[in-house]
Amino acid sequence: MTNPVYRAERTGLLLVDPYNDFLSNGGKVFPMIKAIADDVRLLDNLRATVATVREADIQVFYVPHRRWQPGDYDNWDHPNPTQRLIQQRHTFANGTWGGEWHPDFVPQEGDIVIQEHWGQSGFANTNLDFQLKQQGITHVIVVGLLANTCIESTSRFAMELGYHVTLVRDATAAFTREMMHAAHELNGPTFAHEILTTVELIAALPPESHGDHA
Repeated sequence: MTNPVYRAERTGLLLVDPYNDFLSNGGKVFPMIKAIADDVRLLDNLRATVATVREADIQVFYVPHRRWQPGDYDNWDHPNPTQRLIQQRHTFANGTWGGEWHPDFVPQEGDIVIQEHWGQSGFANTNLDFQLKQQGITHVIVVGLLANTCIESTSRFAMELGYHVTLVRDATAAFTREMMHAAHELNGPTFAHEILTTVELIAALPPESHGDHA
């Protein structure tokens, strides 16, 4: 792929679903992704990406999944399979530890927390596109979970809306290696402009804050 230029004032980091249920020991979903998360050093890479982005004065957008509440999906005509599992497991339950941010990824002053998405796309039925446009963002870097669901769906939607999309293959995880392979080797190249490692991404980002991002 090309060597992209990530201008701080035009770039946004989309941090998808950094909940305890996904990222912390004791989380409801964490055991299902732990092997791959450990293999790719997910938490270390997320920490490095977020820290570097903040140093470069790039806007951070939190793109959170719906936090389950009693009654969610109960009378829906066609909840999808993931939503049925959330309904059973009460994943990311509102008001519980599992539905809180992982302690290393708590929003900071100036971060933008997007409306919670019900399905897999962070754009569908939320204000993400509006907020990106208001901030003048043209390039999005998408990290978090899961590689073949919310990351893929959000990134595809971003491409359709005209954004430059970067995936980070080791700042995400999935339930199986086959899912990771599909996300980055089969499906990702059909919509993403860049598919990088964390090291490659950090090397491509502005080295320091210039104080010019409003």
